[in-house]
Order: sequence, then C-alpha cells, then structure tokens
Amino acid sequence: MMDVSGVGFPSKVPWKKMSAEELENQYCPSRWVVRLGAEEALRTYSQIGIEATTRARATRKSLLHVPYGDGEGEKVDIYFPDESSEALPFFLFFHGGYWQSGREDAQRNSPQLKVAQAQPVDPTCRVLVVVGQFDSPEFHRQSWEFYQTLCQGEWKASFEELHDVDHFEIVENLTQKDNVLTQIILKTIFQ
Repeated sequence: MMDVSGVGFPSKVPWKKMSAEELENQYCPSRWVVRLGAEEALRTYSQIGIEATTRARATRKSLLHVPYGDGEGEKVDIYFPDESSEALPFFLFFHGGYWQSGREDAQRNSPQLKVAQAQPVDPTCRVLVVVGQFDSPEFHRQSWEFYQTLCQGEWKASFEELHDVDHFEIVENLTQKDNVLTQIILKTIFQ
C-alpha cells in the first residue's frame, strides 16, 4: 500500500518540506533511469522524441503550438488521423509538468490537481494515471494524489503502476502494439 499521508492537505504535502536539492532529485526523471545513465538517457530519449516529432509532422495533418494557457510554454501540438470521422474516439496524452531543466515548476504542486478538482464535462471521459516502477517516490506519491483527486471529483479514473519501466520507457513503449500500456489505452478508448 502506498503512503499517501498529507494527500489533499496542501500545507502538509511532503514536497513542501523538501530541500531544493531533494526536489531536484525527485523531479529529475533521468536520475531514476535504470538501463542508462542520466546523461545517456537524456540524449537517447531527446533523439527519439525529435525523430518521432519530425515523422509525425511530415506525415500527419497537425495544429502546432496551440495555446492552452497564458504562459509561453503552455502550448500543445495536435495531430490528426489520416481520415476524419465523427465516430472516431479521441485520445489525449498529458505528460504533465517537467522539472528536468532546473525550472522552478516543482516549487508548487501539480497543476493537474487544479484540473482534477473540476467536474468532468462528459461523464464517459476516462482518465488513466500511469507511473513507472522506477519513477521517484515523489512521482509515485504525486500520481497517486492526482488519481485520488480525480476520484473525489467523480472522474472515471484508474491508476496503473507499470512494472520494470522508468519514466522515459513508458512513452517509448507506447509505439509497441503488444505493450501493456498500449493495450490498456486501446481497451479504454474502445470501451
């Protein structure tokens, strides 16, 4: 069972008591990579991301840099399927915030919690909260807190800890049809 003490009580959340160095450690996914060293992980997964983005932009209709907030970094790229149809399900992947480059975003709690506290517009909307076995304890705690907040807000949510993967492998493995998370996503979309 996961220790979720302090969940829902902003003045008692564990990350607020962490030093800047511990926050950096907890929110720096490359430090928790098992297969590769931190620097190699950053090089490898940055290159994978660049190549995948280049392929998607060359082969898919897209809307790039669509703002979803007021900040310069609050933009999203939208990629469309080859054929449009009102019958197609819609899947949206949120990776959440990012601490890796020394940004001070981790000094406040997850912005996802603000979204989770709102009521779902569509009661059929499902949310998957996923964390890797080798993610930091703080990623685990925060993901569990996000899931709990969704449930309290009457969202249809599920929580998955993927075994034997780190933060980067979760996304990399989504390209594999037989991957556990890929199968969970497909099952969720087509329910």
